[in-house]
Amino acid sequence: MNQQTTTAIVLSRTDYSEADRIVTMLTSDYGKLRLMAKGVRKVKSKLAGGIELFSISHITFIRGRSDISTLVSTRLIKHYGHIVSDIDRVQLGYDLLKLVNRVTEDNAETEYFDLLEHTFEALDDPIVPNDLIRMWFYAQLLRLGGHTPNLHTDVKGKKLLPDATYRFDYDTIGFVSDEQGSFASAHIKYLRLIFSDNQPAVLLRVRGQAELLVSVRPIVEAMRNTFIRI
Repeated sequence: MNQQTTTAIVLSRTDYSEADRIVTMLTSDYGKLRLMAKGVRKVKSKLAGGIELFSISHITFIRGRSDISTLVSTRLIKHYGHIVSDIDRVQLGYDLLKLVNRVTEDNAETEYFDLLEHTFEALDDPIVPNDLIRMWFYAQLLRLGGHTPNLHTDVKGKKLLPDATYRFDYDTIGFVSDEQGSFASAHIKYLRLIFSDNQPAVLLRVRGQAELLVSVRPIVEAMRNTFIRI
């Protein structure tokens, strides 16, 4: 038997027959896998501990002839237990897992696995607000999908200036110089950070981040609605 091992995160679980489950997992090496976890719903199952939500596990599996492989063994590496103590964090976590499951193909890049790991770390930290995690997550999905807005020049190709104000043009996904515009250099710098590979805990240290987040949220949400399948 050709057994393969990898590190994995559970995206979804579906009960199958009386004791089994089909588990969809995002891995660090093989993209997205659908795995049959036989007997996992039995009380003494050795697989159960490694397919918990909001966890990272080491798994061994055997490729199947169909698109469903067989889960052979699991070993829990880390469970982010603080997430499940807050119902709002749990719901946000569910929503973000579902979103990753929808937008990723079977050959999903390792960056999506890393994104979920960083998301769990943020959700596990009660200091990091849910709204910040959500907007950061959307921005990261947009970045991984190649949809980062132009944060260096305006729609005419001119460098964005620190003492100017701008409005955001949603058709061109860029900034337009406007004396009455509501976006200034602080907003643009914040957008650069939220669309970079910084983690939410880093963004939390930005002065005035709560107000900046409220200001840039319409940009991120509009881009999410345009480019990300919900």
